Amino acid sequence: MIPQHKLLSENEARKVSKEFGISFEMFPKIYESDPQAQKLGAKIGQLIEIDRQESSHKYKYYRYVVKG
Repeated sequence: MIPQHKLLSENEARKVSKEFGISFEMFPKIYESDPQAQKLGAKIGQLIEIDRQESSHKYKYYRYVVKG
């Protein structure tokens, strides 16, 4: 099963970056050619939120869109 992916708005992305205390470039990367990034219409420099369900816990992961 593919986890839920969401393209964050600029404002949402800034909040997440501030919450973690890191710049966008420090987040793990995802290529713009990745099928999920393409499905969302993600552009280089945007942040994607990924919701994963592991056992009975939900986790949020973030990926910074890069060229490739």
